Amino acid sequence: MTSSHDRYRAARDHLLTLRDDHDKAVAEFAWPTFDAPFNWAHDWFDVVADGVDRTALTIVEEDGTVASYDFDTLRRRSNQVARLLADRGVRTGDSVLLMLGNQVELWESMLAVMKLGAVIMPTTTALGAADLPDRVTRGGARYVIAGAADAPKFAGIDGLTGLVVGGEAPGWSPYADAAARSDAPLPHPGTAAEDRLLLYFTSGTTSRPKLVEHTQQSYPVGHLSTLYWLGIRPGDTHLNISSPGWAKHAWSCFFAPWIAEASIFVHNYARFDAATLLRSIREHGVTTFCAPPTVWRMLIKADLSGGPGALREVIAAGEPLNPEVIAQVRRAWGLTLRDGFGQTETTASVGNTPGSVVKPGSMGRPLPGVPVVLVDPVTGRPSGVEGEICLDLARAPLSLMTGYLGDPEKQAEATEGGYYHTGDVATRDDDGYLFYVGRTDDVFKASDYKVSPFELESVLIEHPAVTEAAVVPAPDPVRLAVPKAYVALAPGWEPTRETALEILRHARENLAPYLRVRRLEFFDLPKTVSGKIRRVELRAREVAGETTGTEWRDDQFPELTR
Repeated sequence: MTSSHDRYRAARDHLLTLRDDHDKAVAEFAWPTFDAPFNWAHDWFDVVADGVDRTALTIVEEDGTVASYDFDTLRRRSNQVARLLADRGVRTGDSVLLMLGNQVELWESMLAVMKLGAVIMPTTTALGAADLPDRVTRGGARYVIAGAADAPKFAGIDGLTGLVVGGEAPGWSPYADAAARSDAPLPHPGTAAEDRLLLYFTSGTTSRPKLVEHTQQSYPVGHLSTLYWLGIRPGDTHLNISSPGWAKHAWSCFFAPWIAEASIFVHNYARFDAATLLRSIREHGVTTFCAPPTVWRMLIKADLSGGPGALREVIAAGEPLNPEVIAQVRRAWGLTLRDGFGQTETTASVGNTPGSVVKPGSMGRPLPGVPVVLVDPVTGRPSGVEGEICLDLARAPLSLMTGYLGDPEKQAEATEGGYYHTGDVATRDDDGYLFYVGRTDDVFKASDYKVSPFELESVLIEHPAVTEAAVVPAPDPVRLAVPKAYVALAPGWEPTRETALEILRHARENLAPYLRVRRLEFFDLPKTVSGKIRRVELRAREVAGETTGTEWRDDQFPELTR
């Protein structure tokens, strides 16, 4: 009987042999199935890492300091961390919240939690203390690993056992204690492919972020589609621009590169600098590079004349890619920038793959193993031309989440009619290429982050000057879009600079940086007969560039700390 490792490797190797033939890959690929326990850290990573001194992870700090770790080192160090976690009480099925930056402890911890059969809850360090009690409760977290600077955010949350990285925190155990543990292999936890592995929070239009559940196979196996889209090969050095805590980080800074037995490259910075990033790419021989279109727009404004170095594949993800960006990268480097599409709820679902013709403005074609269909939002039936991007549940999309944990109503809505509904609309041409149209709801992307208007509006109306607020995307030449708030003032308040400053300061102090309101306009909000705000009219105003003359932008206020 073939082992779980052998089945997984066979599926991966088959995709690698078809990396330049999209049609054949779609026709021939089948997801591997497992009739025995499956745990990616044990059955894949430890097997390919054992005794291997090839670089698995390189982290370059802003000051130029370089730290590299080979596969076998990470295998052994994650074993030590797993033993420390087990000593602190972590058992199979327990949720462990990780609030770490791009530091080696993040990769060690993800592997360690997985090796115990426990559940990983990645969490961005941008979250404040007010966001954490709800997440800890809904995710059932009993353990947390965080840096010393973030540990105080968990004060007052009962029932947590903490490991602190890089310092001390009252009541927390030092992560550094792991170094005293044995690095010998751990017993397999016996997890089945369908067992829970990951919990991700993602923004929505409801009052609380949705909680996405993934299994031992939906991400570890499902990211074979991401591997194919990115075009990573064994021995490559892959750089992905993404912040820890978000799903794209797991996509391209963890699973896809190590599925390919490639090296992960991380360039840390406090403030983005295009020239420094380009120099790092060239100096360290990066071969495959994925970044949001926002980053690509910054890069093409820098000096690309130094060439692409060792780059072979350049990819964009997170928001629609402008055709002119593709053209400028091609002119400067002779490389074709490729777009793709996926969600926290899925792995890569649609993409322009290596060797395929790239049509400007297209996100590409459905990827191998992913049953993408366009569904007419009116009839609920498949459409050949335009509709909501959906996955056909009858064809068992392995790369899809299990569901929204603790929210059966939202889960039923997302899977209505036998399809998983992404909420994104696209058109399809005669060659099967998909072209992004927009969202079916009010959620939008600002830079590489998904923004839920409800979350921002809930904070805005806490200010005494605000009676009502509606947040919509405002076009921005660098970030594609930025959050703009239309505000109806309470009696006694005037639409002045001082009022705008107060509201923007309030929003800045009570929202995570990636949710920052960057524009504000005082306006009588348009409504339906039933009293609902018509955001479609506000969006149209932004596209048309209309304003009442009472718009204020955050860069007009030196008083705001940047």
